[in-house]
Amino acid sequence: MTASPDPAILRAIESLNYRATVGDVATQAGLNVNFAEKGLLALASQANGELQVAESGEVVYQFPRNFRDILRDKDFRLRLKETWEKIWRVLFYLIRMSFGVVLVLLIVASFLAILALTIALSSNRDDDRGGDFSMPTVWFSPDFFWIFTPDYDRRRVDLQHSDLNFLESIYSFLFGDGNPNADLEERRWQSIAAVIRSNRGAVIAEQIAPFLDSVGTVSEQESEQYMLPVLTKFDGRPEVSPDGQFVYHFPSLQTTVSQQERQWLPAFLRESLYQFSQASSGQITLAAGLGVALLILAIVLTGMTAGIGIAALRVLAFIGLGYSTAYLLIPGVRYFSIKGRNQRILDRNRNRELRAKQLAQSDPIVQHKLAYAQQFAAETVIQQSDLIYSTDRDLIEQDVDRSAQIDAEWQHRLEGKQ
Repeated sequence: MTASPDPAILRAIESLNYRATVGDVATQAGLNVNFAEKGLLALASQANGELQVAESGEVVYQFPRNFRDILRDKDFRLRLKETWEKIWRVLFYLIRMSFGVVLVLLIVASFLAILALTIALSSNRDDDRGGDFSMPTVWFSPDFFWIFTPDYDRRRVDLQHSDLNFLESIYSFLFGDGNPNADLEERRWQSIAAVIRSNRGAVIAEQIAPFLDSVGTVSEQESEQYMLPVLTKFDGRPEVSPDGQFVYHFPSLQTTVSQQERQWLPAFLRESLYQFSQASSGQITLAAGLGVALLILAIVLTGMTAGIGIAALRVLAFIGLGYSTAYLLIPGVRYFSIKGRNQRILDRNRNRELRAKQLAQSDPIVQHKLAYAQQFAAETVIQQSDLIYSTDRDLIEQDVDRSAQIDAEWQHRLEGKQ
């Protein structure tokens, strides 16, 4: 059974205009060179891709612009995966909304239960006294009911701007808004590959260090052991200068199908800090207030049902008490967890920035290593005229064309010598 193509390779092919070398894809997606090569071969087989071989032996992969449609038609699992992703997005959104819905329902149910018990107790007392019955006075905060109206956000003019609706803000208050560094590893390897590419496939360790979390102990830094994962991922090889300094050479990233424009690169890899919530301050206050309201209602209902044999109301009081406690406890724990996590992120950012500044200072040793690395720097751009074979044409036809080209080259050389 054929494995589904890696999504990172598919995105890389599209961003590279459907024609690329292994080095192009590895750089664009930040993937292991060997993994990218295997993925491209598999993708070419599944999506009617073409292999074009240059005279130097380098392989260029050409894909049709509708290769996703071709894959979808051939692979039932891919269609099933895409369908499930669409369903899951809807389900996950409903799950997110459910926390706010449950909160409001518990508040309303608890309030109505307390109101019913109060009326029942008042009625019993009035029957005992034989007096007139009067409804207890109940006060509703108008803001509470505005949350159910379509123009709630416009009425709450004191709320800061937020793209989250009320139910979304409840989930955000409880669990936050996800990991801001979910794509950190992808960004890391894309940046490292871009640094290697911008230096034409030859770098020194000091140029890579600002993109790593840790460079190890002092002895590990001196031996540059932190470069081993980079060498493994991008099929690199160390080269030693006459005075014993290391530079690193990446032949697989020196071949491309288009001239590389010099792009802006960050000096170091910066992690984003976690936010407690993307909800506005007004939405957070409202969310916390509703949690406190449910807790108070649950405590009152627990006291009122202590001596009453109505099991349903006792269960409601127990659920309300448990839900409100967890509702208020989770954000509190998360708040202190975020503070510690952000401090570690700041430390890592500070260390990477320090390494970038040390590189910018360029002491004599670094300058000498950079100069030696230039001996291995190269960039090969494969033009259409460099191709000697393509899978989209008959082999005999290509051999005939190739022989004509060789004869023309020899004739040109002979004429040049005369």
